[in-house]
Amino acid sequence: MKTSLYATLAMLALAVPAAAQDGDAEKGQKEFNKCKACHMVQAPDGTDIVKGGKTGPNLYGIVGAHPAAQEGFKYGEGILELAEMKPDMVWDEEQLIAYMTDPGAYLKDQTGDAKAKTKMTFKLNKNQADVAAFLAEHSPEAGDEG
Repeated sequence: MKTSLYATLAMLALAVPAAAQDGDAEKGQKEFNKCKACHMVQAPDGTDIVKGGKTGPNLYGIVGAHPAAQEGFKYGEGILELAEMKPDMVWDEEQLIAYMTDPGAYLKDQTGDAKAKTKMTFKLNKNQADVAAFLAEHSPEAGDEG
């Protein structure tokens, strides 16, 4: 009896993080206000979904895109190293959540390079899944055409 109770509790504990990653795109758009100092979300036709800065790359279509893939943007060494090491990698919501939470730690983990650095110094401490859902909503991979 105790064993099945512990097994059930363990399964529930493992299921909670997965459920916690289901984001709310509407809330994510509001949360994205913290990001727009550096990033914008602009469709290929020039339509501004969220007007923002140009310090960081345009995040339209990031879900389903390869790291460091935006033409003409000057990326930092750490993300370029990741793109070179993992040419088949594409951003998904789970990867974006991990990156937004701690970009430097994410790059170090993904590249295995303890000295990997990022230009993105901001860490999003909460509602990462909501922001990822918002970005997924504005990605061709998600069926959005702009």
